[in-house]
Amino acid sequence: MSIPSVEQVTAALAQVNDPEIKRPITELNMVDSVVISETGQVAVTVLLTVAGCPLKDTITRDVTAAVSTVPGVTGVDLTLGVMSPEQRAELKGVLSGGKAEREIPFAQPGSLTKVYAIASGKGGVGKSSVTVNLALAMAKQGLKVGVVDADIYGHSVPAMLGVADARPTQVDDLIMPVPTPSGVSVISIGMLKPRRDQVVAWRGPMLDRALVQMLSDVYWGDLDVLLLDLPPGTGDVAISLGQHLPNAEVVVITTPQEAAAEVAERAGTMASMMHQRVVGVVENMSFLTLPDGSTMEVFGSGGGDRVARTLSERFGYDVSVLGRIPLDPSLREGGDAGKPIVESDPTSPAARELLSIADALAGRGRGLAGMQLGLTPSAKF
Repeated sequence: MSIPSVEQVTAALAQVNDPEIKRPITELNMVDSVVISETGQVAVTVLLTVAGCPLKDTITRDVTAAVSTVPGVTGVDLTLGVMSPEQRAELKGVLSGGKAEREIPFAQPGSLTKVYAIASGKGGVGKSSVTVNLALAMAKQGLKVGVVDADIYGHSVPAMLGVADARPTQVDDLIMPVPTPSGVSVISIGMLKPRRDQVVAWRGPMLDRALVQMLSDVYWGDLDVLLLDLPPGTGDVAISLGQHLPNAEVVVITTPQEAAAEVAERAGTMASMMHQRVVGVVENMSFLTLPDGSTMEVFGSGGGDRVARTLSERFGYDVSVLGRIPLDPSLREGGDAGKPIVESDPTSPAARELLSIADALAGRGRGLAGMQLGLTPSAKF
C-alpha cells in the first residue's frame, strides 16, 4: 500500500468544517502542519482560535475521521494548538472578506452619546434588572435611550422589556433596533436567533463579531444614552467592549454579601485594565423591609461600600455608591411580566432608588478626554 500524500490529506481536511464558523478549517488557515511518516502515520496540527475551545472534541473527532478515510493512512496523531494574535487577525480578514468593518458610531471622537456598561463579577445579582429599569427611568426624563443586551449566553433583557418574541427589521444591510412602548430601543442576540429556545454556544471570535454587529450594523440614530448589559465576569465580551468602546463608562453591580463584593471588585478592575472609567457602584438586594417597618439585611451588609472603597484606592479617583436598591417582590414580578418596576410601581422604594440612580447617571457631564477638538496646526512659530 502506497504512502498517502500531503495533498490527499489536505483535501480530506478541506471537508472538515469549524463547528461554529461553518467553514472548512483549511480555508480558515486553522491547519498548521501535516507530517506523514513512512509507515502512513499522519501527524496533524490544528490551531484553535482560543485556548479551551468548548467544541475541541468535535474538531478532534471530525479531523480524525476525515484523515482516516485517506487510503494508506495507518493512524492519526492530532495536536491542537492556539492561534497567535496575528493569525487571529488574518482569520478576521478572511471572515470579513477583506472588507472594512462598519464604524461603531459610539466609538467616534465626536459622539455625544453617553455609554454605560453595566457589569458584575458574578451572575444572580440583578444586573439585567438594574439595566432595564435604568433605561426606562432615563427614558422617562425625555432621553433617547438604547439598550444592547450583550449578555450573549444569558440574554434576558427582551423579556424584561416585554418584547421577547419581537424580531428586528432589516433595511438593506442595516438592522433596526426593536422599539418598546416606553420608547427604549433594544437589540439582543436573542432577537437574531431563529428560535427563542435555541442555545448560543460561541467562543471568542464569534462573541466579538456579535458585539460589533449589535453596535455597528444596527441603526441606532441619535441616542442620548446607550446601556450595555454585560455578561457576568471578566471574559471575552468585557475585553471586546474595552477594545471597541474604550470611551464606555462602567457601573458595577453587587449585593451586600462578601462573596459578591469580592468578585465585583474584579469586574471593576477589568474595566480599568481596558482603560475605562468606573463611575460608581450599585448595591442591589440591600435589605428587606418587613411588615412592621423594620428592615432585615438578608444578604449581610457593606458589600457596596467595600467595592467602592477598594476601587477608589486602586484607581486613585473617587468611585461612589450610586444607590442601594432594597429587595422588593415587585421588582422581580415586573421583570417577569415585561413591565419593569419604574413603570409598573414607580412610587415603590426600589423604583424610587432606581430613579435616583438614573438621575445621577443622566446628569453626569461628559469630559473632553478622548474627543477631537477639530484643531489643526497651521504653521510653526
